[in-house]
Amino acid sequence: MSKSETLRLSIGGMSCAGCVASVENALKNVPGVSEAHVNFAEHTAAVTGSAPATVLIKAVVDAGYEASELKTAADSAVKEETEFAYYRNLLKQSVAAAVIGVPLFLMDTLGVMPHVMDHQAFWASVSLVTLWVLYYSGARFFRGAWKAFKAHNANMDTLIALGTGSAWVYSTLIVINPDWVPEQAQHVYFEAAAIIIALINLGSALEMRARGKTSEAIKRLIGLQPKTARVLRDGRELDIPIEEIGLDETLRVRPGEKIAVDGVIIDGHSNVDESMLTGEPIPIEKHVGDHVVGGTLNKSGSFLFRATHIGSDTALARIIELVRQAQNSKPSIGRLADRISAIFVPTVLIIAILTFLAWYNFGPEPKVAYVLVATMTVLIIACPCALGLATPISIMVGVGKAAEFGILIRNGEALQRAGQLTTIVLDKTGTVTQGRPAVTALIPLAHSNETELLQYAASLELGSEHPLAEAIVEAARERNLTLHNAGQFAAIAGHGVAGRVQERNVLLGNRKLMLDRKIDISVLSNDMERLAAQAQTPMFVAVDGRAIGIISVADPIKPDSKAAIARLHAIGIKVVMLTGDNRATAQAVAAAVGIDTVIAEVLPQDKTNHIAALQQQGEIVGMVGDGINDAPALARADVGLAIGTGTDVAIESADVTLMRGSLHGVADAIAISRATMRNIKQNLFGAFIYNSLGIPVAAGVLYPIFGLLLNPMIAGAAMAMSSVTVVSNANRLRWYRPQEV
Repeated sequence: MSKSETLRLSIGGMSCAGCVASVENALKNVPGVSEAHVNFAEHTAAVTGSAPATVLIKAVVDAGYEASELKTAADSAVKEETEFAYYRNLLKQSVAAAVIGVPLFLMDTLGVMPHVMDHQAFWASVSLVTLWVLYYSGARFFRGAWKAFKAHNANMDTLIALGTGSAWVYSTLIVINPDWVPEQAQHVYFEAAAIIIALINLGSALEMRARGKTSEAIKRLIGLQPKTARVLRDGRELDIPIEEIGLDETLRVRPGEKIAVDGVIIDGHSNVDESMLTGEPIPIEKHVGDHVVGGTLNKSGSFLFRATHIGSDTALARIIELVRQAQNSKPSIGRLADRISAIFVPTVLIIAILTFLAWYNFGPEPKVAYVLVATMTVLIIACPCALGLATPISIMVGVGKAAEFGILIRNGEALQRAGQLTTIVLDKTGTVTQGRPAVTALIPLAHSNETELLQYAASLELGSEHPLAEAIVEAARERNLTLHNAGQFAAIAGHGVAGRVQERNVLLGNRKLMLDRKIDISVLSNDMERLAAQAQTPMFVAVDGRAIGIISVADPIKPDSKAAIARLHAIGIKVVMLTGDNRATAQAVAAAVGIDTVIAEVLPQDKTNHIAALQQQGEIVGMVGDGINDAPALARADVGLAIGTGTDVAIESADVTLMRGSLHGVADAIAISRATMRNIKQNLFGAFIYNSLGIPVAAGVLYPIFGLLLNPMIAGAAMAMSSVTVVSNANRLRWYRPQEV
């Protein structure tokens, strides 16, 4: 790639969290790479920079692993097929090792096995059969250990290869020359090597199966997109693959069909179910001129629409990419776990050497047997898999769960931070209210009339995209008023607008604007206060320096805003309204929905200052907004949450995008964040406890007091189940419902 972009690689051969650091370091050392993140749970890497894919793949291979580029959905499908074949192979290898190892174990336990001294030929056969087990079922461990050794690394394969390999070599030497050790030490461990290999393969297979379920959110999103679409070409309707749809082509959608790409309706109308993208259960009525989104379901009518976004440019494709990137990212707690995992294997090797020396110098007879058992057990039990999986597997499930509820989380850090929020700051228009205001009152002064008042105001606002301006223009058009183009138009941030209409100077705005321009509005003050107390937004109109009346606009409060804010209060969150609207209107809206604190008449550029002030008071602040003027405040907040119905600028500035317009999305995002972080901490606690207790017990700390020494096969089972436990715990999040909080 000549310019900076992000590539996805499928990584093969990673056996533990220690491998994550090895692969990431290999990728980061490639010239042109600015960022590289490896997802151990998904066995993929996201690499940002200008390095070509071939160079990146070579770097991974040189580090002892396998890699291939993931470009299309077909590549991902191939990856899934390969992993499924690998899963079945693991089961076969596990069964093969168990068929040999379990009978040997049972015969040894029942005391019916012949003694080595008397039946060397029999044991030589067992040695060869077990060697076949190590080759057929355990070759990947030895290959991985060798690759890691050549790359000056050590990983889980190193530990298992050393543990099972030393058991087989020791046992074979006993078979060849039993007199090499005292009679008490003439015991062989072929069954241990075979059963450990069987258990670890079984554990890997179960872990792989459970991991597959964690990426179901992405699969469901991909599954939303239909494979074909009906396009109109040369007067005929053709069914074609969606990859062949061109921009501006006309497509037909029939009842019950999914919409293929993004576009604008040009003929017909229907109700469209967008719940799969937004979580909003009620179908939305669509008419000519309305936008439709690829992947959503047409319910009743038939319509034609023009394709405006295709391929990777559709909203669904961007959502999939955003979710995928978020699942690959790591919060700070995950990076800490990775740093510990990276030094874990070398640390275990040192502990194994110390265990060897301790038993050799201070252990009872037969020392050789105790040395072998204790050292092998330490190597087998000390797997950092659970530690490495603890964070990414929960992040994958948590981000996917959020996407199910129409919440797009940009990265793992935002997911972690959202659960720590103490204060939520809400913009008013389009956030607490519906953002679709309408003119509710026209109050002209005696020297004017309603038509003149509305005509001047609408002409001035004709070129503005502000929701209040649209309401005024719409009201004028409903009355069939003639509107004139405004000259010298100027938007005065936080105050209103000014311009010239039919050679007259016109002002439209709040009290501040009128006072700044020395306009006398005293006669309108009572009306202004009355309307504001009703949660309306009164605006003054002045022509040639003289007030001619008030236009009042009201923006209805969203039906569920009050309930959503009550949920935030219930989980201990302070709620603040930050708006440029006048104080009386803002307080009326806040009182209606139960907001604690109101900061009104704030200029757009000052919103960031208020966010910073709250942060200086020790609050962890989440900002919710939907407009261009909210973008700086969204970026300044600890977590920016953009309402998905807002502008692209606001969404690009936010850490979290709420696809629904409802504030329940804020409470849901916080609840999912807290549940995910709780799940990660449970996983990390379990992994640390497992290794903190398992390694000392394996080394034999209980032996001097209780005479207990851990069996290596039990260590193998514990190691195999540690990863399965972590993945299973993370999968519990799949059934989590944020409304429960």
